[in-house]
Amino acid sequence: MTEKLIIIIQSFIDLTLKDVDCINQLFSKKELKKGDFFLADGQVCKQVGFIVKGLIRYYINHDGEEKTYAFAQENNFVCNYESFLPQKPSTKIIQALEDCEMLIISFTDLQIFYKSIAQGERFGRLVIAQVFIQLLQDLSSFYTDTPEYRYEKFIKENPDLHQRISQYHIASYVGVKPQSLSRIRKRISSQK
Repeated sequence: MTEKLIIIIQSFIDLTLKDVDCINQLFSKKELKKGDFFLADGQVCKQVGFIVKGLIRYYINHDGEEKTYAFAQENNFVCNYESFLPQKPSTKIIQALEDCEMLIISFTDLQIFYKSIAQGERFGRLVIAQVFIQLLQDLSSFYTDTPEYRYEKFIKENPDLHQRISQYHIASYVGVKPQSLSRIRKRISSQK
């Protein structure tokens, strides 16, 4: 089950056989059923997950309204770094949209990973930098791009995902009500 994880890590850093053995010892399997929470509101994020199979969404519950701000699928890492790094309670929620098979590493074991893997800390910096850049791009897009453009960009960048995610969650991600998303979809299809 760790083969995919090893391939992803090796896309960032070189690994020795000893490093691979260490990774196999530090990561453990976790399964989530559709609807289960990887992280609930108010919990401290104590682990980083790697999705082997399944789909996750990140959202905020604002005055009873769910506002989706990201999705993660196979070969993605899952974590609320805002809670994980300082070990503070989360205001974000991470929930399985499908049954998920994951590999997880605890906060404590991640510190061992950084010390034991020759380029472990470099790997951590590169992944966090990638997450940070994506977050800034998404935030900028939310304030500068139209919902229609955000929807088209989402479909273009995630052609397989829109079939796996409900229109309700996509509308939330784009920043509109489901009825508005229906109108956007009709406009786009009539232009083709």
